[in-house]
Amino acid sequence: MAAPEIELHEVLLAEPRGFCAGVDRAIEIVERALKKFGAPIYVRHEIVHNTYVVNDLKAKGAIFIEDLAEVPPGATLVFSAHGVSRAVRDEATRRGFSIFDATCPLVTKVHVEVAKLHKEGYDFIMIGHKGHPEVEGTMGQLDGGIYLVDDVADVEALVLPQTERLAVVTQTTLSVDDAAEILAAVKRRFPKVREPKKQDICYATQNRQDAVKVLAPSVDVVIVVGSPTSSNSNRLQELAQRLGTPAYMVDQPDDLQAEWLEGKRRIGLTAGASAPDILVRQVIERLRSLGAVSVRTLEGVQESVHFPLPMGLGDKSMAGLG
Repeated sequence: MAAPEIELHEVLLAEPRGFCAGVDRAIEIVERALKKFGAPIYVRHEIVHNTYVVNDLKAKGAIFIEDLAEVPPGATLVFSAHGVSRAVRDEATRRGFSIFDATCPLVTKVHVEVAKLHKEGYDFIMIGHKGHPEVEGTMGQLDGGIYLVDDVADVEALVLPQTERLAVVTQTTLSVDDAAEILAAVKRRFPKVREPKKQDICYATQNRQDAVKVLAPSVDVVIVVGSPTSSNSNRLQELAQRLGTPAYMVDQPDDLQAEWLEGKRRIGLTAGASAPDILVRQVIERLRSLGAVSVRTLEGVQESVHFPLPMGLGDKSMAGLG
């Protein structure tokens, strides 16, 4: 069978794309812990949802586990960027591990809000995807009184014990548009519901989705660099498709299929918040090998957010470990 005829001319890069401050911080926590304490360092759940990142850290001595029973006494344990339930946190403390928390500070903000309002007698509706570790971590801040909705139909089916003191929280990596639609349905059913003071969906998720809204109408196909387990990467692919542009996700450069590019002259490229820049560069090289002759970055938001490291892993504590 003859190879498809491809006439690529230009690759347009979304801006911003790739790593966010929370992912940068989480990976740095594991790398610094390895440097300071030596291998192995145990990490509960994938530190971020990206195959390349996880394999890179495994090669450096990180061991990824789901059950704390797999961690030997006295070991160093890192909680992933997605956050953990109160029960997991309590068990880890009880087992005496040396713990470093790589939970994204924006997820921690949601946990703090839930704990605070719970003390004031609030129940919660959480907008998010069932089974996602961030959702499990947030819902696990309470023993009950928090109800998950994945779509508008879930909202309509809700039966709540009380609606006078009701608040809504959101998984940070959702589609901005989907979350707004579900929130509108919540407000229709429960007009007194309390919304977060500030949108729970993180700045990086919002910015990357906004960048795809600019990118998708300007190209013939969108390629998203990201792993299948990455919620925010999946949302970027869905958003491009919703805007009428064919879109595909690649976990590594070899996943890119020449057939996707047949007859496409302008290719859009973005990356989820957990996808490293090295993969973007490798995908660009793959596109060049398939005929792309130029790469141009679109104008977009310049991000300058930086989150501090936990006590014990900051710059002063690492002095002399270079």
